[in-house]
Amino acid sequence: MSARIIVHSLEHALAALAAAEERKIPVTLASAPGAGAAAGPRWFLGVLAEARRAHSGAASDCVIDCADEPGTAMSALRAGAKRVRFTGGEAARQKLAAIAAELGAEIESGAPVVALDLLNSRDPLAACRVYLGR
Repeated sequence: MSARIIVHSLEHALAALAAAEERKIPVTLASAPGAGAAAGPRWFLGVLAEARRAHSGAASDCVIDCADEPGTAMSALRAGAKRVRFTGGEAARQKLAAIAAELGAEIESGAPVVALDLLNSRDPLAACRVYLGR
């Protein structure tokens, strides 16, 4: 499993991928909890695409957090997300997982994964370097 970094902006995504590229460590860029509905999956995927263009040497994947909203999770899958975090009921999770599998994607659930959250970071690049240096 790669190190997970929660990003809230293009600046955060650029910092995370720059640090990953420097250290040659794969990272998972994650949206904030529930951000799939707040910012929208297309916005998040667009931010990641831009950051990946700037740091093409960084190995990364991403996960969009859609909280307990199955409609938002479906939107993320339709937008091309390959990993979607869903914390809703088991019946909805199973249906989403079946749809995700058809699209070559997966649904993540369960306890939150340990991550560096860049929300209040004054120097995201430095924070990522320290986090990935462990």
